[in-house]
Amino acid sequence: MTERKPPGLTFESWIDRQIREATERGEFDQLPGAGQPIPAGPADENWWVLNLLKREGLRADALLPEPIVLRREREQIQDTVRDVPSEREVRETVAALNERIVQYMRNPVGPRVPITPLCTDDVVDTWRTDRDEARAARTQAIPASTPPADHPWWRRLFGR
Repeated sequence: MTERKPPGLTFESWIDRQIREATERGEFDQLPGAGQPIPAGPADENWWVLNLLKREGLRADALLPEPIVLRREREQIQDTVRDVPSEREVRETVAALNERIVQYMRNPVGPRVPITPLCTDDVVDTWRTDRDEARAARTQAIPASTPPADHPWWRRLFGR
């Protein structure tokens, strides 16, 4: 019959001894992340994908199939071109998206998602309308302040 370990006697494995000796030598003192909690373990089987996205600064759209990305970009085109300064750039943006859509339609890869190219003129018309409404809102929001007429002309000009 095997003997049991007597109470009070500790058994230190080879790994535990290596860790204890390294700690006594101070080899763990200057490691990056010292004093910070260890990140939570893999609660999800795709934890490594989430860490990769965070580390590389990617959006989750990078994981989606191309037709779904195209459809999402098509639906959000007005938000995309809202701050574009010129009509030429709006047309270029829509043309680039339409080219990607046509390439997908010629050689569909991934799930079959119904998607059609955009009408460039419709996007430009909506862009103009949004731009004009934003200008009107800014114009109404800024009150015209002029100095009284009894000030000399240079004070009216330079605001003094």
